[in-house]
Amino acid sequence: MGRIRLDAVLVQAVIAGALSFAHLHDLAAAAGQDGWKAWAYPISVDLLLVAAWRRLRNDGPSQLAWCWFVIALAASLGANVATAGFLDLRHPPAWLRFGIAGWPALAFLGGTLLAHTRSAAEATDPAPPAEVAPASTPVPTAEPPVDPPELDAVDLPTAKPPAEPSRPAPAPVPAALVAHARKVAEEHRARTGDRIDVDTLRARLGVPSQLADSIVAQLT
Repeated sequence: MGRIRLDAVLVQAVIAGALSFAHLHDLAAAAGQDGWKAWAYPISVDLLLVAAWRRLRNDGPSQLAWCWFVIALAASLGANVATAGFLDLRHPPAWLRFGIAGWPALAFLGGTLLAHTRSAAEATDPAPPAEVAPASTPVPTAEPPVDPPELDAVDLPTAKPPAEPSRPAPAPVPAALVAHARKVAEEHRARTGDRIDVDTLRARLGVPSQLADSIVAQLT
C-alpha cells in the first residue's frame, strides 16, 4: 500500500477555504439570513470566484472574467475583515444588510455572463465555411449516327395532260328559224359566191352569237 503524501499547498487551500466559508456564513447570519440561507451565501461567493478564475485560465485575460473575479474576491475578503471585529455584527449597518440581500441577484448575473458570453478568441475566429462539393457536369456521350430509313419505291401517278374543255352542246334551234337561216345563207351564196359566216348570219337574223353558232352547225 502506497504512502499518502500531503501537499502543503493543498492543505493551505483547504484551511483558507474553510475559514473564508465560515466568515461568509457568520456575516450572512448577522445580516439576518438565518438557517440554510446563511450557508448558501459562502457557496455562492466561492462558486463565482471559481467560475471567473476558470474563465481566465482557459480563455486568457478578459475584462468580464477579471470584473467578476474581483467582485467575488472582494466579497470574500470583506467577510473576513468584517468578522475580525471591524463591524459590530450584533448591530449590522444598513448597507451591509442591503449588500447581503442583493448578492443572490448579483451572483446569478455574473454566473450567467461567464457561462454564456463568447470569449474574444471565439468572437474573432469565424466558423470555417462549409465545403460545397462541386456539381458534376454531365459529359455528353457521342451517339452513333443514325442511318436514314430506306424509302420503298412508290409508284407515283404520272401527270396527265389537262383535258381540253368540252364544247357546250349546241342550243336547240326551232325548225322554222333553221329554215329561214338556210334561205338567208343560200341568197348570200348566190350573191357573193361564198358561204355565209357566223357574224354575217347573226347580223342578218339578229340572234345571239351562241344561237348563231348552233344555226351554222345545223346548216352544215
